[in-house]
Amino acid sequence: MAKPFPLDNPFLNGYYAPLHLEGDAQNLPVTGELPRQLVGTLYRIGPSPQFAPRGHYDWFAGDGMVHMFRFADGRASYRNRWVRTPKWELEHAEGEGLSAGSLAPSPLTDQRLVDLRSTVANTNVVWHGGRLVALEETHRPFELDAQTLAPKGYCDYDGQLSGPMTAHPKIDPVSGELVSFSYGVKGLFSPDMKVHVFDRDGRLQRSEAFTAPFASVVHDFCVTRSHIVFPIFPLTASFERAKSGKPAYAWEPAMGTHIGIMRRDGTAADMHWYSGDPSYVFHPMNAYDTDDGKIVCDMIEYPIAPGYPNVDGTPTGIAQQGAGRLVRWVVDPANRSDRCCVKHQLSDVAAEFPAHDRRFAMQVYKHGFMMSSTMSEHSKDGLAACAGIVHIDLSTGALQSWNPPLGDFCGEPVFVERHAGADEGDGWLLSVLYRGAENRSDLAVFDAGKVDTGPIGLVQLSHRVPALLHGNWRAGAAN
Repeated sequence: MAKPFPLDNPFLNGYYAPLHLEGDAQNLPVTGELPRQLVGTLYRIGPSPQFAPRGHYDWFAGDGMVHMFRFADGRASYRNRWVRTPKWELEHAEGEGLSAGSLAPSPLTDQRLVDLRSTVANTNVVWHGGRLVALEETHRPFELDAQTLAPKGYCDYDGQLSGPMTAHPKIDPVSGELVSFSYGVKGLFSPDMKVHVFDRDGRLQRSEAFTAPFASVVHDFCVTRSHIVFPIFPLTASFERAKSGKPAYAWEPAMGTHIGIMRRDGTAADMHWYSGDPSYVFHPMNAYDTDDGKIVCDMIEYPIAPGYPNVDGTPTGIAQQGAGRLVRWVVDPANRSDRCCVKHQLSDVAAEFPAHDRRFAMQVYKHGFMMSSTMSEHSKDGLAACAGIVHIDLSTGALQSWNPPLGDFCGEPVFVERHAGADEGDGWLLSVLYRGAENRSDLAVFDAGKVDTGPIGLVQLSHRVPALLHGNWRAGAAN
């Protein structure tokens, strides 16, 4: 018999609580208006554990669930499915949760243990080269049918990809190339990494192996037209620490931040490493090369890795961690001294999940979008009381913002251009909006240039969509 979910974990309750159903809904009710030019599919993904975990649970451990919104003719439909990974299939057959974390002992052996430790495929969902793949940190991509969301199994790109691929690949809008990377390629706690380059048709062109200064949680990276930038932050990984009963992943500021830079037309042998002060970044907004040869990386930067303990297991303290802020790094690869990075803050807004017009990825850009967070006396367990949407004009610093009522949460904004030739930032923002008082969700459509006026259209769901991580837009009619 399946066990009830614990009530004392904030990531298993309220906005974060798992959804226990799959379904389809056509011709959803709409308030306001959906633009008829908005034609395509929004794929969103996040954790939604099928069963209560046996041990400690954090948000990133839940089974992936894809939520798909289709738009055409001013109408919208919805479909959601769990990503049926080997772990999901095994636990579904057993009728209960079997996992207690990747480092915990398990009663299972042989293939069942391998299945239990499969991908949870819950962090991002990307369309490239004719494939829809669900991604997470430490496993191979898991392919889905783009229409039905049915599982197609692990994707190794016709046998070319060996080992994991992380959740934040970058797609070059000019060449169509996809650039991605892997960390911990010789084991979860190894400093060994790889960078992968795929052509526009999804064929792996090359992989470059290199070794980072130390084993770390490398969630994301930056790519420009000419360079690949790997920030290695002091959120360290240690098997020895885990064996002694201390945290496997912990904040270790004495290790500092290290920045590896490789030319896109070069090799790992050409990579140069720089050092900097400790901080942490989950997600960059965009990155580009300047005319004088420098590299600009716009990042949501934290003073401390949020949610992780110190190396001795003591909490770093939510109040002391501080919120993420949009910060611009300017890196000079021609400066071979130890420190080459100059930083300045672009906004005071507490923010995460940055976005931009992907047609301007890897190049100079003007428009950025973020999910903002608002703390108040209603905040619990360090979680925000509501989350809104912010537009920043990077040429002037001017901000537009919209906040929902307390208890409501906008998810990651996804930009969709008005048409292929539209100016940068001319289009819409899509965000899944949780309605706390009603315990259900809407899909909110904003005019990207008038965020402060609020949604121009709301696609209404009768159920709640749990807090999500990432997703992407695929333009065009369903096919």
